[in-house]
Amino acid sequence: MRHDEMIGKVQALARLPDRGSAERAAHAVVTTLAERLPSGLARHVAAQLPPDMADAMRLAADATAASAAEGTAGQRFGLTAFAGRVADRAGTDEDTALREAAAVLEVLDAALAPELTERMAGALPADIRELLPVERAGEGG
Repeated sequence: MRHDEMIGKVQALARLPDRGSAERAAHAVVTTLAERLPSGLARHVAAQLPPDMADAMRLAADATAASAAEGTAGQRFGLTAFAGRVADRAGTDEDTALREAAAVLEVLDAALAPELTERMAGALPADIRELLPVERAGEGG
């Protein structure tokens, strides 16, 4: 999926007023997601994203891996911290951040190879997985 198409879909799904807001939301979510996922998985996800979103995800994955004790595991945090990080990055409140995150994750679900989305769902805790589209939210452990 192309960048413009992804941002347009995020804008529509999250009912955002402009493309700039959709860009901020998308970058906030992929960056936060990269912090939560194991770094190798985050890099696989990044490989299927448009260049600027991929770069944001890779940078966050690399920074997380560099600071992690094991070097490859994602940071451990739940939905509350996820929402807080997205809100801080997007310049919004946590309720809006959750709505925007659900929209971005729905667009990612459509953009990524199904097996990669399944791996991503499996790497997320149940509370964050609830932001995924319904058919993915129950997957994983």
